[in-house]
Amino acid sequence: MKNCGGFFDVEGKTAELNRLEEQVSSPDFWNDQERAQKTLQHRSRLERAISTAERQARLVDDIEVLFDFATEDEGSANELRASIASLNTQVDESETQMLLGGENDGRNAIVAINAGAGGTDAQDWAGMLLRLYLRWTERQGMKTEMIDYQPGEEAGIKSATFRVEGDYAYGLLASEVGVHRLVRQSPFNSGQSRETSFASVFVTPEIDEDIEVEILEKDLRVDTYRSTGAGGQHINTTDSAVRITHLPTGIVVTCQNQRSQHQNRDVAMKVLKSRLYEIELSKKRAESDKLAESKRDISFGSQIRNYVLHPYRLVKDVRTKLERSDVDTVLDGDIDGFIREFLKERAKGEL
Repeated sequence: MKNCGGFFDVEGKTAELNRLEEQVSSPDFWNDQERAQKTLQHRSRLERAISTAERQARLVDDIEVLFDFATEDEGSANELRASIASLNTQVDESETQMLLGGENDGRNAIVAINAGAGGTDAQDWAGMLLRLYLRWTERQGMKTEMIDYQPGEEAGIKSATFRVEGDYAYGLLASEVGVHRLVRQSPFNSGQSRETSFASVFVTPEIDEDIEVEILEKDLRVDTYRSTGAGGQHINTTDSAVRITHLPTGIVVTCQNQRSQHQNRDVAMKVLKSRLYEIELSKKRAESDKLAESKRDISFGSQIRNYVLHPYRLVKDVRTKLERSDVDTVLDGDIDGFIREFLKERAKGEL
């Protein structure tokens, strides 16, 4: 059984929660609605964390009692094993949250997936990754909003950008930044030859309106075009889709899923600001080399994780060396183990 002590300062967090309660009860609390919403979100996170810590403490007490009966009663022994397994799972989750102490880890995330080398197979693989992350967000109880979706010519997607809203969305998904490599028998040729496909994942924190990112109009090229794909009657009727190119950095952002050109431009600008903000943070942390690493060519030798479906079945993270043979489960969104191992290695400075 893992040692669950020291993961969470209940007294300290309870005192912090009490201070927040005083702010919420203040008569002028709602004068600044945006700040008020953030305070309520922070209060909600604290309440859940305190509840989890108290639940773990009660479980430890139960386990201590069950130990006394386990050697004499098979039912108690079974209950003891189940309680230990439950505690280990809860401690893993608490440990993960303890590793998320970065400046932006608690923010919402903007995720971009792009197909790389491999033609139709790569586009299909990018579509599989999109499904993986959408399923993962469902498991986490997070909300998603599709910002841009470019379907593949025959299957999958060329690219997709979506917003993830939930506790520590950015802190968790940042571990997925990089190139993902798939090896399988291709379903798109008659010989079903073995094919290697690549897709990239890039994640940025969603920034608040009170964070200023200077963007000059002269640095932007804005193009409009007709939206494609599903989206309601407004799709394909007007040039409502927007593509913004930030000339100094070469960053290109597109949005087509809103109902008007004005709304698409607003969302695209928000994504652009998030990406520029992430670049500036990376410079301040002297980690711009890591950002460049995450944007390497989407091809062989640059991957962070390999997914092999043929001639054997294995998912292996290149950075942490963690391996999983239950490939279908991973592709269905069960990537918590990979995320947790990445955070542990990063905290130890071994990445």
